[in-house]
Amino acid sequence: MITLGDLSTDPSWRRPVLVPADHLVLVTGGHGTLEVDFQPLACRPGSLLRIRPGQAVRRVDPLDAHVVRWAAGSLHGLDLPPDPVPTLTQLNGEDEEAVVTEVSQLVVDYRRYGRGSPAGERLLRHQLAVLLLRLALTATPPATGTEIRTFRRLCQEVERHYRRTRRVEDYADRLGCSVRTLTRACLAVTGRSAKQVVDERVALQARRLLAATDEPIAGIGRHLGFPEPTNFGRFFSREAGLSPGAFRATGGRVAPARIPRPRPPHWTDRA
Repeated sequence: MITLGDLSTDPSWRRPVLVPADHLVLVTGGHGTLEVDFQPLACRPGSLLRIRPGQAVRRVDPLDAHVVRWAAGSLHGLDLPPDPVPTLTQLNGEDEEAVVTEVSQLVVDYRRYGRGSPAGERLLRHQLAVLLLRLALTATPPATGTEIRTFRRLCQEVERHYRRTRRVEDYADRLGCSVRTLTRACLAVTGRSAKQVVDERVALQARRLLAATDEPIAGIGRHLGFPEPTNFGRFFSREAGLSPGAFRATGGRVAPARIPRPRPPHWTDRA
């Protein structure tokens, strides 16, 4: 168990932090804004945030919160469904009472048993699993249908391969369908073409790295599949509305020019 302050070594949060693990953040005090992937989220007591590895997080206003963090593989072997919890949920009523109770008990048991006790570690794993199951039950049921399933499959492939290819044809080949099928699915779910969905994922990673790291801009471009810095600059300017250098100079505080609603799973709230 940690606090929001533990996420950043900079108490002023001048730039976002790329979180390396899964997190649940339950706001217990204060009213203000927390940014996740450059989107400002209004928080108050009872706000629950689901933050996934690799996302960029910045605290804008002072907030008190319980933060539950777990490493990849911590829940291995437990029968858990796919995680449908959105980035932000405002808990109310019985749901809020139940989640607050379970998170509070996790905090207490972590302090009592969380260090060096195999039995305590098993207890915490199962408590976390119960909490995630409860959140899955309270989350809005996902949409169904052929197009949403196709869209999710595309997003999973994009997450695996966006650094190597931005060609929709490559993803269509991997999924065994046509470019037209992918585009139709993306338009139905997001209002954007398949090419736009792919490019938005690449641009999001570029924003994360520009705002949260000191890696050279040319190196970020190469990491994302742009051997030539000029090509990366043109791509980013088209997606974000300003150059990589200008975006970095703002510390990522300038909202991107285009924000997909809703966003794809793993880098967004669609699951």
